[in-house]
Amino acid sequence: MLEHGGLLRRASARYGIALERWLDLSTGINPRSWTGEPPPREAWRRLPEDEDELAQAAREYYGAPDVLPTAGSQAAILNLPRLRPPCRVGVLTPGYAEHTAGWRAAGHTVVPVAPAECAAAALDVLVLINPNNPTGHRFTRAELLGWHRQLGARGGWLVIDEAFADTDPKDSLAAETQREGLVVLRSLGKFFGLAGARVGFVLAAEALRRRLAQQLGPWTVAGPSRAVAIQALRDRPWQAETRRRLRAAAERLAALLHGCALEPAGGCDLFQWVPTPHAPLIHEHLARNGILCRLFESPAALRFGLPGTEEDWERLQTALRRAPRAGCA
Repeated sequence: MLEHGGLLRRASARYGIALERWLDLSTGINPRSWTGEPPPREAWRRLPEDEDELAQAAREYYGAPDVLPTAGSQAAILNLPRLRPPCRVGVLTPGYAEHTAGWRAAGHTVVPVAPAECAAAALDVLVLINPNNPTGHRFTRAELLGWHRQLGARGGWLVIDEAFADTDPKDSLAAETQREGLVVLRSLGKFFGLAGARVGFVLAAEALRRRLAQQLGPWTVAGPSRAVAIQALRDRPWQAETRRRLRAAAERLAALLHGCALEPAGGCDLFQWVPTPHAPLIHEHLARNGILCRLFESPAALRFGLPGTEEDWERLQTALRRAPRAGCA
């Protein structure tokens, strides 16, 4: 099992700090998640039905020709590699490590690629995250469509994980996913703050979606999760207000880190990415103060999600002032 953010129980046991006293900034999840009507009673006692309004709500929200609901993006990340014979797969690095793990587990040769090395000439599949997790690097639509043309000419795939694209979807290829060999992954975990619901979508041409659906089997998304997702996807006022709020919060976080001699080198409206050789020391200092951020080893870096309350903002700033090799100006 790979390391991920949000391991609060492990942190609680290690540092002897009760769960309720932690400030979790390790996941990049919206700290003020969507809330609405609870699922109807029937959603708990009936098997999930594909004929509900979930796919339609997702098509409208993403502007996609069609979608396949999945149990979060993770279900697709693990199962898409099983739909191809072993081949040469380029995966963005640094990036979400589950992509590399999924393709390797299915017998493929995985080649790490940096953003400047994504020319797809020597690859059968190119897997990107846009905006990238954890660096925030963004690829333009023109770049992505160019690489898709190269790959598609020889039966290859371009797979784009858009888990953090909801705050600013201008470079999303969701609307282009009728094209053969183009696969876009979306989920409700980050922007909507509904990671526990485990709702994701694969946006791709019909033949690929049909094969993946057969691989996944029935009832991939629980009934209560489907009911919540339909509401969230159709709540346009909440979505618009949340985009404005997250943009302002991201600017505030970048300014706070800059003032504490931790210069962000990238990020998006849900997190900031700070490469620093002192990352392990700062991570340890924050953890001993009940603040969990995400530590990366190669390159040494920290990823900070957004605080949710004024008390959380003040707590983070106070801890960063006292952090090793960092001090607020």
